[in-house]
Amino acid sequence: MSIVNESRVYIEGIKQAFDEMRHHKLRTALTLLGMIFGVGAVIAMLSVGEGAEREALKMIESMGVRNLVVNARLADGEALKSIREHSIGLSLRDVESAKDTLPFVESWSAQKQVKTFSLFSLEGRSDAQVKGVTPSYFSLSALKLSGGKAFDSTDESHYRQVAVLGPEAARSLFPQGQAIGSVIKINHQWFTVVGVLTDAESGKSKIQGVKLGGERNQVFIPLATALKKMNFKSLEDELDSFKVSITENVDPSLAAKSLRHLINRRHGGEKDYDIVVPADLLAQHQKTQQIFNIVMACVAGISLLVGGIGIMNIMLATIMERTGEIGLLRALGARRKDIARQFLIESIAISATGGIIGIGVGLLLAVVISAAAGWPVAWSPFAIILALGVCMTIGVGFGLYPAKKAARLDPIVALQRD
Repeated sequence: MSIVNESRVYIEGIKQAFDEMRHHKLRTALTLLGMIFGVGAVIAMLSVGEGAEREALKMIESMGVRNLVVNARLADGEALKSIREHSIGLSLRDVESAKDTLPFVESWSAQKQVKTFSLFSLEGRSDAQVKGVTPSYFSLSALKLSGGKAFDSTDESHYRQVAVLGPEAARSLFPQGQAIGSVIKINHQWFTVVGVLTDAESGKSKIQGVKLGGERNQVFIPLATALKKMNFKSLEDELDSFKVSITENVDPSLAAKSLRHLINRRHGGEKDYDIVVPADLLAQHQKTQQIFNIVMACVAGISLLVGGIGIMNIMLATIMERTGEIGLLRALGARRKDIARQFLIESIAISATGGIIGIGVGLLLAVVISAAAGWPVAWSPFAIILALGVCMTIGVGFGLYPAKKAARLDPIVALQRD
């Protein structure tokens, strides 16, 4: 029975709290602003941060956290001739040497872009980029097919003219959707389409300045076929890049040092390549994101602090207005803890209301930021729970002093002030 009575007391206290808020609409609204903007900033910050984190993880997965990527550096004219005096450039022999020499290399893939001046089918044309790749490229780049199959080592060893299309390239070349089994013409060569990649959600094409992805509007052919049947300049690198997958027990940064040492020796010390370590890119992105989160948390914290001070201010003003009421309640038998509880409930009600409105504002703000800046967002239940928890804490923390002050009023003095 006592639990039921206690519940009724709290319910009545909550009703009275909202009655007070409705009675002083303007003052309450101004007090709520600090909480609304503070909570909104927290929600927006965590939503944008979570979205960026997921986007980074998705992009890193496409590169492979356990992979090392070696890219050829572009050079031309006299600079290229000077480099070729010491280095033949990035080549398949570099990859084979790494596979034979470095025990941590599990598998590898390589690619070479084909300079395309004509790409069409019997149904349409495309501006897609054409790449010669090894069969292992698809698995190491986490690419999946929506139909057909990827070419294999047999296709490559026999220099077969087969192709796998990215989804956007497939739509351009085959508007009717019948791509697999059809033929396309790349420059002067005809290729049979054997597979089409899944139309995965596209995100940012760069992370920490490194270009990623782009497979949606690409055409892939066997690397051996490309090197044998397509035209390339005599001094250019045999490969644009290659990727090696390393074993689990090896640190990617240390593996990159060993690979760099090997390629330096093969290239006569020429710095005609770059090594990208996806694991390091992820760590660098996370560090940048952490700094962003700290800055935004400070901004949100200041807004919440201002909101808490506003709550304390309005509660102290309420005490001054209701001094006579407090004295009357005490004279009628209300205990100090009853008075303190009522003012604390009112403080929490204000902060909770501001928090709930702030959550809506935060979600809306995250959508606006996403649309305006192109940043990804992701809704996190943790963000909402955290925001509400912070609101409750502020309501209690900044309402405790006014509540105690109201409870300590002398009933006789309070009645005289009325």
